[in-house]
Amino acid sequence: MISLPAMPTKEERLVLFGSVPPVHGSKPIDKASMTDLQNQTRDYLFDIDAVGISNIKHPIAVLSNMEPSLQTTTGHFRLTTSLRRNSKGINMSRLTEQLDIYYRKGLTTEIPDLCEFTSDLAKIMNQEHSQLEVSFPWFFERSSPSLKKTGLMYADTAISVTYDVSGECKVKVELTAAITTLCPCSKEISEYSAHNQRGYITMTAEIADPLRLSDDWKVKLLNAAESNASSLLYPVLKRPDEKAVTECAYENPRFVEDMVRLVAADLIEIPYIQSFTVACKNEESIHQHDAVARLSYIK
Repeated sequence: MISLPAMPTKEERLVLFGSVPPVHGSKPIDKASMTDLQNQTRDYLFDIDAVGISNIKHPIAVLSNMEPSLQTTTGHFRLTTSLRRNSKGINMSRLTEQLDIYYRKGLTTEIPDLCEFTSDLAKIMNQEHSQLEVSFPWFFERSSPSLKKTGLMYADTAISVTYDVSGECKVKVELTAAITTLCPCSKEISEYSAHNQRGYITMTAEIADPLRLSDDWKVKLLNAAESNASSLLYPVLKRPDEKAVTECAYENPRFVEDMVRLVAADLIEIPYIQSFTVACKNEESIHQHDAVARLSYIK
């Protein structure tokens, strides 16, 4: 056994590795006496549309009409406000302070909650506009088609809220759902079988009258994507389930062009969606490239 030398104290070790005593300068240490550069006013040439912070990870509660009805997930936030031409900067610490205030109040992804958060952001920052963006995975329970084996799936979702001092709150939502598509051309020309691929449907929609929204938009967008696919994806599949999935896909062939048109037709029928974009990307199983399609619509 190797015997260790006598160990220096903690303070001695820190000095050994470069720590030095603090410098006692002449600048004030209390907030009231410190110079506030951000609040200086003069002509700084331009208004700024958005200034703030991004890449913030923070817990947030997600409510859903599907099980689990309440879940806590990690939201990725971007918080910004406008800035007038005569102001040098914003107080960015207030943005995270406001996030913490709403978290302690029970911050959720419900759109009325996020509209209130965004309007308070503009007021506390004394600015005319404010913007909130948050993205998060939404988990939902799914049972297999034959044996009803359950597991959790997820969809990537995002909400964007813009507020101005007139009181108007504009909201856009986004959801990306993974699906299966089977190639109609392959089915038509082959003696048997057909190639299929995993597809991704991304829907971005503007919500009309967001403060009155009581519906679960996540469920509506998920259904618009999945109900038009060749087949759903499942977390748990046994052999009878796999048979049902592959036969369902064979019975419902879809091109990417078919997918965006069918999904668009469903979105038109949702009364609180006033404009949208639908995009489909198929990761081809017999090509190295992807197949893509996109369409936009304004009611």
